[in-house]
Amino acid sequence: MTIEAIQNRFVEITKAYKSLTDETVRENLEKYGNPDGRIDVSMGIAIPKWIVEGKNNIWVLGFYGIIFGGALPALVGRWWFGSRQKTKDGINASSAAAFFKTLKEDSSFEEVFGTFAKGFQWELSAPKSAQSPELDTLEKQIAEKAGSKYHEVKKVCGDDTSARTGLILLYAYMLRLDIQSSILRKEQKRLLLQTPLLLNALLNIATSRNWLSPSLAVMRLHAYITQALLPGPERMRFAQLPGIKLDEVLTLAPKAADLREFEQALVEKHDTRILDIKTVLAKWGRVEIVDAVFKGIVIHASSFPFFPFSLLTSSSVIGERTVTPSSIVFLVVKLKISPPGSTAVQEKKLDANEIKRRIKLNDEKDEEFLVSRKEAEELPPDNQLPGWIHAPYWPGERKPSWWIVLGDEKSNRIVVPPMRITDIPFAQPYHERDYRSYKIQFQAPQNVGVFTWKVQLISDSFVNEDTSRDITHTY
Repeated sequence: MTIEAIQNRFVEITKAYKSLTDETVRENLEKYGNPDGRIDVSMGIAIPKWIVEGKNNIWVLGFYGIIFGGALPALVGRWWFGSRQKTKDGINASSAAAFFKTLKEDSSFEEVFGTFAKGFQWELSAPKSAQSPELDTLEKQIAEKAGSKYHEVKKVCGDDTSARTGLILLYAYMLRLDIQSSILRKEQKRLLLQTPLLLNALLNIATSRNWLSPSLAVMRLHAYITQALLPGPERMRFAQLPGIKLDEVLTLAPKAADLREFEQALVEKHDTRILDIKTVLAKWGRVEIVDAVFKGIVIHASSFPFFPFSLLTSSSVIGERTVTPSSIVFLVVKLKISPPGSTAVQEKKLDANEIKRRIKLNDEKDEEFLVSRKEAEELPPDNQLPGWIHAPYWPGERKPSWWIVLGDEKSNRIVVPPMRITDIPFAQPYHERDYRSYKIQFQAPQNVGVFTWKVQLISDSFVNEDTSRDITHTY
């Protein structure tokens, strides 16, 4: 025990003794709970002397009048009316209205692009007259390189000055044209950072109407803008690789049909860019659908009349082609990333007991995930996840994500609202479970019949890296 503690203890004993022998001390303890009597605590605010001086009353009152009578109402009004002009997606309400009116069920990719660019009318300010000559020059270059496709997009976009400026800057970015004006470069960067909000708003409008084709076009437009590419021949995907220019994708390695063959062709040519390309391809976001199945929960009417709800009983339909109409159905999709630059690993042979053990383990994990409330399966800590993507033209770092879309191509309808996912693990052959499960809940059709749907996985970061699988079920 320290000296200070001993002293405090002695003081407490002394006060306790006095409270027993001294009437005044005892009275203080009974009234105030303290043998020393009432303790007053005063608090105040340190205010400069000149504020409380009488001669400055008029100036102080005038200052408070300006703040509370003018500035504060102006700030609140600006916030209130500014928030009313924005939608929940963070874009101007007029942009959303234009999207709603212009987008059609049968809109082509160019029409979807033009609808998207139409939003620049309310998201960008009109260019200064000094920038007009360079914009005209850029537009001529765009018309030469993009051809009639540009005019189709421009026709939908309209003749508004701000919309035209945004369209030119966006096309200049996607054609990788140099811009001399620093003002236009800054405006282009601001425009690009605004595009995710505009695209998400446009996608919400398309999916709310259950339109499949326009929704897929908006999703793919994310990737084209991220990689600074215009839709074109299949070989344009090679321009996503480090150092590959747009004007050489058609002539460089002309026999290459995919990224792997393109890489091999550059290796044989001893191209100096091959090391960077190998590094990027080793982490490329090519997703593989391991499995896509339906699992259901059948609804049974309660046999107890006093229950205000129906009883639910789980009924797995894994591996079955028949699902009960009006049942609660989960679309469970198992995914992993298998980059084209990854080295193929020969899986070791397993005996019958090990195979049975793994099947049982995976079935248990599937059932545990199905009954949980999470839409994505928990991952073990040793799983490798994708980091920042290679997108050198995008103004900032970006992590990849994908949409799971269940659609009916015959009717051009989305069966269930798309689910946006991220953190798909890389394939690890030696792991017992080197994939991740995702689930989407919906109600099975009420009508009995055979339904042929397609599960599509659309990337928002990699061009032409979509994958799909057909699912046919009887209800």
